[in-house]
Amino acid sequence: MPFITDKQTLDDLNVLGKYKNNSVFNLFNRTKTAGAERLLEQMFQHPLTDMKLINERSDVIRYFQGKRLVFPLDVQLLQTAEQYLAGAAGSNMLMTTVQTGRRKALKLLGLTVEHTLVTNGLSATIQVLADIRTFVSRLLSEDPDGPFAAELNMAAESFNSGKLDWLPAAKAKVTLSFFETSRYDYLLRVALRNEMEIIMKLVHLTDLYISVSSVAQEKSFAYAEAVEETQDLLDINEGFHPCLNKAVPNSVKMDGNENVIFLTGANMAGKSTFMKSYGLCIYLAHMGFPVPAKSMVFSVKEGMYTSINVPDDINMGYSHFYAEVLRVKKIAEEVSAPKNLYIIFDELFKGTNVKDAYDATLAVSEVFATHRNCFFIISTHIVEVGEALAQRCDNIRFTYMPTEMRGKVPVYTYRAKEGISSDRHGMMIIENEKILEIIG
Repeated sequence: MPFITDKQTLDDLNVLGKYKNNSVFNLFNRTKTAGAERLLEQMFQHPLTDMKLINERSDVIRYFQGKRLVFPLDVQLLQTAEQYLAGAAGSNMLMTTVQTGRRKALKLLGLTVEHTLVTNGLSATIQVLADIRTFVSRLLSEDPDGPFAAELNMAAESFNSGKLDWLPAAKAKVTLSFFETSRYDYLLRVALRNEMEIIMKLVHLTDLYISVSSVAQEKSFAYAEAVEETQDLLDINEGFHPCLNKAVPNSVKMDGNENVIFLTGANMAGKSTFMKSYGLCIYLAHMGFPVPAKSMVFSVKEGMYTSINVPDDINMGYSHFYAEVLRVKKIAEEVSAPKNLYIIFDELFKGTNVKDAYDATLAVSEVFATHRNCFFIISTHIVEVGEALAQRCDNIRFTYMPTEMRGKVPVYTYRAKEGISSDRHGMMIIENEKILEIIG
């Protein structure tokens, strides 16, 4: 079953985007091959909902981090080999021999491009395959039962089947004869196509896991432990935003008895960053990827929705408030389906007046809190909502982002505390900026 989310959530958290600044995808994308980059995109687009698969992938990446592996192939040579393997080839040995003869004839006429591409590609592929074989043999001898052993054994079977026994002799030759070129070209691009796909997939996975594990090592990320959905648990210890320098960590703990965090605090106090950090930990954990935290244990759920940066829609004629309402409706339908979800609401109903925002935030938060199979974080400036919810619900944890005053200057610690914010510094900030004096 696929992990449920949508474009709004991915945009809110800045998850995807090869060409987007500061996207989480770009953070992990240190891949050297196009195949590994495609695999990385697929993993980002399709988080997992199977606890076993999540933990298995996490174990593989942790294994690569422990091995501190360096990509074992010459990237330029590999690119040449992949381009060669992807090229057109004769459908049988006879057709391959005919094509080899045609290229040789063209070369004699001074048309060398096609002949050079194939001979260079064949040579590069033979070298790359020899290097991969050495890499596979070394890892299997070191860790025959390691978490990456299944993929290594699949590639090893291709090498050990006898179909590639000619590789060492071919690699040792400076120049291949006409018939050797025809035979090896047919084998690699036709007869052994399936084996080549298995081996190249191993190369791409190796590249991907080295890339991801190197980020985990450099950023001091942890490996989350996925537990059964029935355990209804989320414990993020010292989680932080992965794309911020010197990010301030915060911890989050939720379960079936406290499945809602109601977050208050002043503007610029760090509420949105807190919520995005939480959301990214959950998303990456469901991918089986290392997470920006000291440690994390989580119940696997069906998906996640956020409502952080909801835009108005001029073309549809939607005001910001109505766009917010539609977003809440969409999430309400998913929660009531029913589905087990992680939900993030940042500043519910900020597009309307304070009285309506108070009433709507209180009513919606109270109803959502009854769905104890889901975990919610709901933030607001309207601290009175929190005070009312404290009287009505017993499953809400109240958290706030504090503001400390140094004279008349607000200072933000970005460290969450238990309770409801009592900060009232808006007018002081306006006075500090001398807005009234400028107007007067």
